[in-house]
Amino acid sequence: MLAFTLPDTLTLGWFLGCWIVYSLVIEKTAKGKTGLNALMNGYRDRWMEELLTRDIRIVDSQVTAALQNGTAFFASTSLIAIGGTLTLMRAADQVLVAIAALPFSVPTTPEMWELKVLGLAVIFVYAFFKFAWSYRLFNYLAIMVGAAPPSSEKDTPAAQAFAHRASRLCADAGLHFNRGQRAFFFALGYLGWFLGPLELALSTTGVVIVMWRRQFSSESRKAFDGVTP
Repeated sequence: MLAFTLPDTLTLGWFLGCWIVYSLVIEKTAKGKTGLNALMNGYRDRWMEELLTRDIRIVDSQVTAALQNGTAFFASTSLIAIGGTLTLMRAADQVLVAIAALPFSVPTTPEMWELKVLGLAVIFVYAFFKFAWSYRLFNYLAIMVGAAPPSSEKDTPAAQAFAHRASRLCADAGLHFNRGQRAFFFALGYLGWFLGPLELALSTTGVVIVMWRRQFSSESRKAFDGVTP
């Protein structure tokens, strides 16, 4: 029977707790509304308002296609990552010998190794579902761009309602894309567990610090200080 050591249990709880708490802060709190992700939602609204003023919407179609292509790339990468992690299970003996030679690594049984690899695969499966759904939502957005009312009706209640629905759909697609990318970042933190519990705690903390800085104190975020979309 597999048994986690106390350090393994504590640091795995730290990993999951960091992921959950960070996600809640970014998506549900007032602090999160000042982050870079949330600020983009205002520009999604602006985009849809500008779309209504254009008779020729080639630019909007190109932007939508770019969003779809980026999401498709990450969805494909998720599938490759899933295959790679499952392949690692077949090479457990060789990899464990290599890891044992590393400084600060903790001895791991083949069973524990397979469980850790399976956990990594689960993270990538989660990421794939997020990217796949985001891609589908961007497909819906492309349909809505094609169905947008003409510019002559831009001030009508129906056109304004359309812009609101399209921006919400775009924001939801972006939300799931961000969740998929967040899973990728935490997968990098999860890699520390293959070396040991302490390494998992350190790598997870490092990932959270990097993501937090990018959302709230990076140069990209500072570019929006005092700006209203």
